[in-house]
Amino acid sequence: MSQLSRLISILTLLKSKRLLTATALAEKFDVSVRTIYRDIRKLEEAGVPVVTIEGKGYSLMEGYTVAPVQFTEKEANALITAQNLVNQSNDSSFSKDFNDAFTKIKSVFKSYIQEKSERLDNNIFVFGSDFQNFQSNALSEIQIAITNLNYTEIKYKKVNDTAITSRTIEPYALYSTENKWILIAWCHLRNSYRAFRIDRIQQFKILEKQFEDRKFDLQTYFQDCPY
Repeated sequence: MSQLSRLISILTLLKSKRLLTATALAEKFDVSVRTIYRDIRKLEEAGVPVVTIEGKGYSLMEGYTVAPVQFTEKEANALITAQNLVNQSNDSSFSKDFNDAFTKIKSVFKSYIQEKSERLDNNIFVFGSDFQNFQSNALSEIQIAITNLNYTEIKYKKVNDTAITSRTIEPYALYSTENKWILIAWCHLRNSYRAFRIDRIQQFKILEKQFEDRKFDLQTYFQDCPY
């Protein structure tokens, strides 16, 4: 769990319980007590009024609430439309993560906006231009590798090729065309940038080691691409 996710979880727990000890928080998130101390300081620096009761634990100042995020009807409709487009991505990991996140977002919709957004959801359709069945389950993990500059090991099978090659890549960019997600990465096997269809990746493993950013630019890549 990232520090940001842990901070949000700690704040949620503090809102739902009167008193929490550093030890209990450390056990819950499987981190050291010292890490919890640093997390509490981060919350305080962000303006969250955490009250420390010596020998007992932490609580929030009485009456403190987090202002709810409010969405307009147009914003809610835009999210509904985005959800329908995402569900056409044919990558189950990405669709699941988006829908899980959207469920949380919809929980803060005002009741009349939620009712209208459900009506739109029942009356909006997205038809792909390519009806072949391209399925993948790696998009969410690959996005993490891109944003964190992690080396990634993949086993890749080209179209109309029975051979599977093992490659170490530096993932840089993603684009979607004809219902297929394409990953652009620096391939150490070929010592150059290569395009990989996500649904052709047989196995992948994100490595802890990070690579140095080559400042990849997609527009330049397309201009220089020989095919």
